Formats: sequence, C-alpha cells, structure tokens
Amino acid sequence: MKKQTAVEWLFAHLLPFLNDNGFADPLENEHFFKCLAEAKLMEKKQMIQFGESVCQDGFEEYVAETFDKTYGGEQ
Repeated sequence: MKKQTAVEWLFAHLLPFLNDNGFADPLENEHFFKCLAEAKLMEKKQMIQFGESVCQDGFEEYVAETFDKTYGGEQ
C-alpha cells in the first residue's frame, strides 16, 4: 500500500466538503483534479530540490525513484 503525501492527505480531507457543497459544473471537478496533480508534481520537485541542496550528485534520481515507489509516482 502506498503512503499518502501531504497533498493527497489534504485532498482527501477537502473532497468530502467539496462534494457536500457539490460541483455544479463538471469542469470545476476536472479543474480540481488537475490542481491536485499539479500540486503533487510541485511537492515531488520540492523534495528533489531539497535532496540536491543537502546531498551529492546523483541524489536527484534516487529521490525521484524513492518518491515513486513510496507515493505511487506522478498520477
């Protein structure tokens, strides 16, 4: 079972609230999921940048691979 990123956790806790209020327009729903995907990608890039700032060369690939294995990669 994959772990949740902070972004996924927030999404999971916001989704019931948003569903209660309803997405009247399917485009709003689509936009919300696009924002989730973009936020997850941003989170992954931040983790890689952090790794680069504290470790030696080659760590970027290691962090990206580990992130994908742990959190399910880009979705």
